[in-house]
Amino acid sequence: MANVIKLRKGLDIKLVGAAQGEKKALAASAEYALVPDTFVGVTPKVVVKEGDVVKAGDALFVSKQQPEVKFASPVSGVVSAVERGDRRKVLSVKVKADAEQQYADFGVKNAASLTGEQVKTAILEAGLFGYINQLPYAVVANPQDEPKGIFVSALRDMPLACDFEVELKGNEAAFQAGLTALSKMAKTYLGIGANQTADALVNAKDVDVNVFSGKCPAGNVGVQVNHLDPVNKGEVVWTVDPSAVIFIGRLFTTGKVDLTRTVAVAGAEVKNPKFVDVKVGAPLADVLAGELDGVEGKRVINGNPLTGVLCAAVPFVGAHTSEVTVIPEGNDADEMLGWILPRCKQFSTHRSYFSWLCGKKAYNLDARIKGGERHMIMSGEYDKVLPMDIYGEYLIKAIIAGDIDRQEALGIYEVSPEDFALAEFVDSSKLELQKIVRQGLDILRKENA
Repeated sequence: MANVIKLRKGLDIKLVGAAQGEKKALAASAEYALVPDTFVGVTPKVVVKEGDVVKAGDALFVSKQQPEVKFASPVSGVVSAVERGDRRKVLSVKVKADAEQQYADFGVKNAASLTGEQVKTAILEAGLFGYINQLPYAVVANPQDEPKGIFVSALRDMPLACDFEVELKGNEAAFQAGLTALSKMAKTYLGIGANQTADALVNAKDVDVNVFSGKCPAGNVGVQVNHLDPVNKGEVVWTVDPSAVIFIGRLFTTGKVDLTRTVAVAGAEVKNPKFVDVKVGAPLADVLAGELDGVEGKRVINGNPLTGVLCAAVPFVGAHTSEVTVIPEGNDADEMLGWILPRCKQFSTHRSYFSWLCGKKAYNLDARIKGGERHMIMSGEYDKVLPMDIYGEYLIKAIIAGDIDRQEALGIYEVSPEDFALAEFVDSSKLELQKIVRQGLDILRKENA
């Protein structure tokens, strides 16, 4: 019987425009792009040039730090551009897709009969290892490390998040094969939600299944690691997105790299919120085709409203993109009498608005932060939405102060920026907590290198 862990802290934010129905296949795009920035912590070295012919699964770039970590092309075709920015930073590698796809053949393998080293080698050769992250630092994992555990969270509970059970339909065999492969490298933990009933999740083999019951961010893999096997200094755990588990499973069951994943197209500004099957690297313009009446006054987000990035920054489906959301920008909002109004249609974590009387209704929230950045208020509001055994406010202060010893004592090795997404939402000081945590982790990683 699965272990049940009940979390009391957190906050569910229900927004209008959640994706509905069965998943649909999206028409193939003319061009795809692999964006290095979506693989956090990687400095890319491009191994192709414009005009090169590649198959799906061939490497487009590798990590400068670990050249054995390759990053596979999502499609076959001709390399059409290597886009660079300031100081020749690689922004993307674009491939003009073939009408009929060709796949590099890595051979069908039975993961159950392989050793952990053989599984790792197969994943590295196919260019899929970059989809495995690690704690500490919340970056792409180092294949030279020996993790004490591998964690997969199949529970997505951020606002407008893509329901993984929708993606799982039809991919059950690949998902199980991926879990089996991961279990060969280290003890593997699968976290699921109390309301998830798919047999491939509840009765998953070769893994330790744990049920997390509670509000968002119970689905954050960092929260699950904190409750199952916390990370101490000198220890490493690997974390894998459930979609990447399917990628790995397809590699072993078909011998091919197939980076097709299900993405939720959602938000109040989307005409028909839905689930679509797309490949990593597909242009967001194609994903949103026909769903918007222009972009004026709208915020298009690559990801969910709490942790995503602006579409302009990353205009392609990223390595870990599970939703594309569009919400009102809010710049044209004109509220007569402002805060004096009862505001029954506005969401508040306190009882400042009368909306707390309306039950669990869905809100049409815009992108305004409703206030400016100010001095940090030590009010304990982070602790109410952060179900981890750390002192969030004190950790943020230590990061801002640059006190590395204090950061280590307060548990910085256990956290990733997304763990502070809800704390950022409720923060009265309007601080960019995820950005602060990312900067702190990057500095710590550099100091410990």
